Amino acid sequence: MSKEVSLFDGNKLPSYLQTREIDEVTKSLMGSGGGGVKRISIKGGVWRLMINGKEVSKNEERSLPIVIVNAAPYNSRTYYEGTYTEGAEPTRPACWSANGITPDAKVAEPQAKRCLDCPQNVKGSGQGDSRACRYSRRLAVVLANDIEGDVYQLTLPAKSIFGEGEHNKWPLEAYGKFIGSKGIPITAVVTEARFDTSQATPTITFKPLRFLEVNEHAAVVEKGESDAAKKAITMTVSEVDGVKKEAPSAPQVEAAAPEAVVEEPVKRSSKKEEAPPPKADLSKILDAWDD
Repeated sequence: MSKEVSLFDGNKLPSYLQTREIDEVTKSLMGSGGGGVKRISIKGGVWRLMINGKEVSKNEERSLPIVIVNAAPYNSRTYYEGTYTEGAEPTRPACWSANGITPDAKVAEPQAKRCLDCPQNVKGSGQGDSRACRYSRRLAVVLANDIEGDVYQLTLPAKSIFGEGEHNKWPLEAYGKFIGSKGIPITAVVTEARFDTSQATPTITFKPLRFLEVNEHAAVVEKGESDAAKKAITMTVSEVDGVKKEAPSAPQVEAAAPEAVVEEPVKRSSKKEEAPPPKADLSKILDAWDD
């Protein structure tokens, strides 16, 4: 091995560089190909690692232990013109909303002033009884077996967000409410993301596995404040996965596949469950959750 190559052997990096991210100077010299969002795709019911729009690896296990380090504050929406075609080259949507309330300012031809009044938000506007405009939610996550490693974007479709679910098989919002009702931050829990094999389209459910150790949680908090995490939860429509910037002619492959109708749930008041007592044994607390 040449001296030039061996210089970049990970085992020989100085300790201060082993956990340091690329700085802005380096990113500027790398050009547009550098600093792309790393994503975990769920296309085809398989965990796929995507970097700059290309699949670099996949994991066919049903579950994936992760830690949620950050999340977009709102459910976003996207509307694509045309008919879904398997294998179609991804293009930008015709209309989109980062906050799920109004179209973004960059939309050239908004479908309506408010998402609530939009004709693409009506049942039957999409395939079958579905809505043509789709909900999604972006998460920034790290792998549970590599907490100090890379931050990945995980984008969830509507069926993985809404609904009541069942014990240890919750969609995202129900899972967040369950964890929050215990007085525990979701960033302090290792979460199992699992494919729901009873669904026709890729759908993810969530359940808690264990609490993080104090040093692990400190690393997660730092990851959640990183540029990579902030970028992962920011809605983009043309910078990721090689999406063309021209007007849309066909929908993005992953975003526009047919899915069942999912209503955004109406908020209901419910009695807050008591948080686990402080200083209690963690394994006992998890056991209590299963009751």
